[in-house]
Amino acid sequence: MKYDSKSLEAKMQKTIAAYEANLADVRASQANAAILNRVTFEYYGSQTPINTMADIRMADARTLIITPYDKSTLKAMEKAILISDIGITPANDGTSIRLSFPQLTEERRREISKQVQKMGEEAKVALRNERRSANDSVKKMKKDGEMTEDDVTAAEKTIQDITDKFVKNVDALTAKKEKELMAI
Repeated sequence: MKYDSKSLEAKMQKTIAAYEANLADVRASQANAAILNRVTFEYYGSQTPINTMADIRMADARTLIITPYDKSTLKAMEKAILISDIGITPANDGTSIRLSFPQLTEERRREISKQVQKMGEEAKVALRNERRSANDSVKKMKKDGEMTEDDVTAAEKTIQDITDKFVKNVDALTAKKEKELMAI
């Protein structure tokens, strides 16, 4: 019996997608609507994402304008942005909210770069956990007599090759984000 590597690749692809989503939330000095993806406010008794209840546009490279569909939610949105961890103070003009992204200092860039590296390491750990799980399943198959020693060796090599490919992907994404941070 041969090891099916498709499920391992699918799990690792989900890990990469989660890492990319986390990278999108990292704030650089350019306006990025993705930082609002996790900000919610209370709307008729339930937590509602801001991006589903407002028009979010870029006024320029460093300014986002949030215009709520329901004007009565403006104060609640402003409060939610204030208490969120995005680190930007909203400016309410009565009809919309302006988010101005300040220029990053060198110290803040280094801090964010370390945060990106840490997130990359966490993604690699998740990939290695998937590798370990796949290797354990291969060993169980051998123990149960479903695989020969040669099949196990080939499967472990395939698993390692897949893991290496995805780890390189994480490294490339991390390097790209760091380059983006330093270029600003």
